[in-house]
Amino acid sequence: MIIYLHGFDSTSPGNHEKVLQLQFIDADVRFVNYSTLHPKHDMQHLLKEVQRLIDGSDDPMPLICGVGLGGYWSERVGFLCGIKQVLFNPNLHPEHNMEGKIDRPEEYLDISTKCVTDFRQKNRARCLCFLSSKDEALNSQSSFDELSPYYDIVWDQKESHKFKKIAHHLQQIKAFKAS
Repeated sequence: MIIYLHGFDSTSPGNHEKVLQLQFIDADVRFVNYSTLHPKHDMQHLLKEVQRLIDGSDDPMPLICGVGLGGYWSERVGFLCGIKQVLFNPNLHPEHNMEGKIDRPEEYLDISTKCVTDFRQKNRARCLCFLSSKDEALNSQSSFDELSPYYDIVWDQKESHKFKKIAHHLQQIKAFKAS
């Protein structure tokens, strides 16, 4: 089972395309929708929904995958639920770059202070991150600097922030899921 979390734009047609592409790895891909506007509510909803999906699955190696803001949530929720994560251009600091787009961006700071201390150190090797060198929305080099001490990073030279096509990374994701 692969759990897919959309980015800030939940209605982007690229979400459906990514779900279809992920089905080449595992036929059981679950799309989880969340509001994107209320971080504390989103975290409660995502934790509950992801755990429900894990509990209802017989897959011994479920995976959670997200793009942008979905990558932010995939890393944290995946860690808390004990499953591997795949991130595409994760939005690591929505408290800084989501102002004016969501109601309470400061809630992301509150969430980070309540998270497990040094969670990335404890999550080492359980997360695979894809960064686009052509990300027009986020600073990929900054994301690399923050995540590379803990996770394997794969650079993509073609895709933009929304990572419309992930097909050329499917074999690597499949191997990561199975390892």
